[in-house]
Amino acid sequence: MIRPETRPETRPETHPEIRHAGLIARRAAGLGGGLWRGVLIEGPSGAGKSDLALRALDHGFTLVADDRVELWVSDGRLFGKAPAALAGLIEARGVDILRLTALPLAEVALVVRCATPERLPDAERTEILGVALPAVTISALEASAPAKLSRALARFDGALNRRM
Repeated sequence: MIRPETRPETRPETHPEIRHAGLIARRAAGLGGGLWRGVLIEGPSGAGKSDLALRALDHGFTLVADDRVELWVSDGRLFGKAPAALAGLIEARGVDILRLTALPLAEVALVVRCATPERLPDAERTEILGVALPAVTISALEASAPAKLSRALARFDGALNRRM
């Protein structure tokens, strides 16, 4: 079974907020022995959130939540999980609802917006429940989207690692 690092500080300090989004995570090798780092995938219905998450699973990511993500803040960090009714489920549009092994929760380290990005955008940040996070805009249905997502997460984790 896959287990995230669970600590007492993951108890919510804020009332949970549910967002129409997906959440995937992967271990960051250079951070504290491989902590799980989550990517919150946002966008309107039909933008390719679930498709991007499904393809990212082949790039070393693990499912946390699809379609709805329950978010909360603990110890100044943003965490997310699937609502109980959706835990371990992901939509493969036009095929079926798939049941997968999923993490019970993950810290959100990056926000990905599913939209058409600028060619060379300035650094983006967004705030969710009072927590500032790096953000990127990715065309979710491009073949290279999972690789771009991986590189964006590595870039932000690398910057965090240099500050530690």
